[in-house]
Amino acid sequence: MGIVEPGMEAMLDVFVHETDTMLEELDEVLIDSEKARNIDDDNINTIFRITHTIKGSAAMMNFEGMSNLAHSIEDVFYILRESPEKLKIVFDTIFDLVFQSSDFLKDELNQIRTGVYEPSDPSELIDKIHGQVAVLKGEAPAEVSAEENIQQEATETQIEAEEDSETLHIFFDDGCQMENIRGFMIVTQLEKVCDSVKTVPANIENDPETAAEIEKKGLFITIKPAEALQEAIETVESALSVKSYEVVSKSESVKEEQVKTETPEQVEAELKAAGIEEIKTEALSKEVAAIKNAAEPQPKANKTAAKENAKQSLLSVNQAKLDKLMDLVGEIVTTESMVARNPDIQDLKLDNFTKSLRELDKLTDELQDIVMSIRMVPLQGTFHKMSRIVRDMSKKLDKKVELVTIGEDTEVDKTINDAIVDPLMHMVRNAVDHAIESPERRRELGKPEMGTVTLHARNAGGEILIDISDDGSGLDPQKLIAKAKEKGILTKPESEYTDKEAFQLIMAAGFSTNTTVTEFSGRGVGMDVVRKNIEQINGSISINSVKDQGTTFTIKIPLTIAIVDGMNIGLGNNVFTLPITSIKQLFRLTDESSIVKNTNGAEMIMIRGECYPIYRLHKVFGIGDSEKPFTEGLLIHVESGNGNACFFADELLGEYQVVVKPFPVLFNHYGLKKMGLSGCSILGDGSISLIIDAATLIANNKK
Repeated sequence: MGIVEPGMEAMLDVFVHETDTMLEELDEVLIDSEKARNIDDDNINTIFRITHTIKGSAAMMNFEGMSNLAHSIEDVFYILRESPEKLKIVFDTIFDLVFQSSDFLKDELNQIRTGVYEPSDPSELIDKIHGQVAVLKGEAPAEVSAEENIQQEATETQIEAEEDSETLHIFFDDGCQMENIRGFMIVTQLEKVCDSVKTVPANIENDPETAAEIEKKGLFITIKPAEALQEAIETVESALSVKSYEVVSKSESVKEEQVKTETPEQVEAELKAAGIEEIKTEALSKEVAAIKNAAEPQPKANKTAAKENAKQSLLSVNQAKLDKLMDLVGEIVTTESMVARNPDIQDLKLDNFTKSLRELDKLTDELQDIVMSIRMVPLQGTFHKMSRIVRDMSKKLDKKVELVTIGEDTEVDKTINDAIVDPLMHMVRNAVDHAIESPERRRELGKPEMGTVTLHARNAGGEILIDISDDGSGLDPQKLIAKAKEKGILTKPESEYTDKEAFQLIMAAGFSTNTTVTEFSGRGVGMDVVRKNIEQINGSISINSVKDQGTTFTIKIPLTIAIVDGMNIGLGNNVFTLPITSIKQLFRLTDESSIVKNTNGAEMIMIRGECYPIYRLHKVFGIGDSEKPFTEGLLIHVESGNGNACFFADELLGEYQVVVKPFPVLFNHYGLKKMGLSGCSILGDGSISLIIDAATLIANNKK
C-alpha cells in the first residue's frame, strides 16, 4: 500500500516541497521574533497562514497527525491575531512548542521522502499546545517563569504603593560584580530624595545571593519621590556601573488607549511635563518611535506596497529535470567542440562556416550561462538552518551565542548547496559546543557574555569562499599535536610541525579533543567527514586560529561541478585536464639547480624562497618515462586544501571548457578517485580526458 491514496501520488512531491519551504519560513520568522522578544502583526499573520496551509494540505493528503498539529498551532495564532498583547503571558512556552512542532513536521516529511512512512503520534505535543490555548482564553492559569515572577512582584509592589509612586528597572555593567551592594548604594542615595524606597529582590544589603539575581534580571526599585521624579532619575544616572535603566510606570498602562490617539508632539510634551525628558533608555526610545509610526500610517502602506511590487513570479521545477537539462547542455558543449576541431576541416578556409561557428559558440555560451543560473540558489536557506541549530544548542548548553550571517545572498549550484549543509552544520555545532565558552568563563577572560559565530560567504573569481568563524577559545597547537601523538597519527617529529600544520591534524579520522560523549560531540565522527564531503565537490578547507581569540574555517568551493574551465596537459599519448582554479602558475626549467631532495630522497623545488614537493604525474599514473629530466617537460604549481605542490607533465595543450562526467560504476573497484582522478571528459576529437583532483592526489601521495 502506498503512502497516499491512489491518484494522489503526483501531488505528494508538491506537498513535501511546499511544506518544507513553509517550515523553513516558519523557523526564520520564529527566530527573528524570539530575538526581538516580540511578534509583530505581519509575523503573526505569516505564522497563521503557514499553519493554516499545512493543516489543509496535510488533511487533503490524509496525514491526520500533521494536520491536527498544524491546526492546534493555528488556534494559538488565531487568538493572538485578535489579541496580540496576550503573547507576553505565554511567550517562551509558545516559542518552544512551535519549534518542537516544526521539528515534528520536518521529521514526518523526511519519512515521507524515504517512501517508508510510519506516522508518529503528536498527541502529547497537541495537548501542551491546547493547554496554552486555555491560558490565552483565560480558562487556565499561566505557568509563570522566575523572570516573570520577579516582574510580577515588582508590579504588585508598585500597585501597593501610593498613587504617585514610580518603579525604576536598573541593569548594571556586565562583570561589575557585587550588584547587590551597588544597588544598596543607589537605594541609600534615593532615600535622601524619596519618602519611601522598596526593592525587588528585597534585603539586598544582607543577602549576597541576590547579586546573581540582579545581574540576570535587573533591580526593581519602587519609589515615592519627595519632590520631582527628576531628582531620583539624576541620582540613578550619577551612580557608578549603571548600564541602563527605565521607568516602569503603571500610569503608562492606564493611559495606553489615550496615547494611541495622540500625536507624537503631544506625547513628547507629556513626557517632558512628567519630568523624564532626560531618560535615555532604549526601551523608551522604542516606545516613542512606535507611537510616531502609529501616527504616520502612510510609510507602512508604502512598505506594504513595496513588498507587493517586489513579489516575483516563481515556478517550482523538479530537480531531476534540471539535471537532465544540464546534461543536455553538456552534450551540446561537447558536440560543438567536436565540430570546431574536426580534423577533416582543419586545413580548409571556410569563411561562412567559421562565421556560423562563432555564432553557434556565442549561443552555446549564453545557453550554458542561463541553464547554470537556473540551478543557482542563494545560501540564505542553508544559513538560516544554522540559526536554528545555534538557538537550540544555546538553550541546551546554557550558553549565550549569537549567529551573524554575511553574504547569504551569494549563489551556488543546487548540488553544491545540498552537499555543504552537513559540513556547515557540523562546524557550527563544533563552534557552539567546543569553542564558545560559558558566560562565566567569558567574563573571566574579559569577553562579552554573548559569544558570536559568523558565517560569511563571498565570491572569489570562479569560486565561493565561506568562512565559519567564532570568538571562542581557539585551537591550541601543542594540545592538538599531543593528542595526535597519542593516537599515533603524527608523520614527523613534533618540533617540525608549524601551527598551521597542527590545525590540519583535526582533519584526521577519529580525531577528537572531547573526552566525554555529549549530545553534540565526542563520538569520533569529526572533521575528517567534513573534509571528505567538501573534497567530493572539488572543494578545500583551511584553518586559522588564535588561542583565546577564536577560530576561522574557510571553505573554498567551485560555483558548479558540471562544467569547468580546465587546462589540458599531455602525458605521453594521454591527455589529462587540471581545473584552472587549482593552478597558481606554469613554468619550464632551463636547468635543475633549483631542484633539491629531502632526507627521504623525494624531489622538491625552491620557488621564491619556498620549498614545494614535486609529483611526477608519469610515475603517479604509471605512464611514460618516470625519470624524464625536468628540463624536458612542464612544471605546474598547484594549490589545494592539502597544501601547495608542483606537478610535472610533458606539455601544455591549451585551455578548454570541459563537461565533467563521473566514472562508470564498473570502475569503482580500481580506486581511481584515491589516485587523484575526479572524473573524465570527452574532448573535441572524441577522445577521453581524465580530470585530475589536485587535493586528493597530494593527500594520498604525501612526501
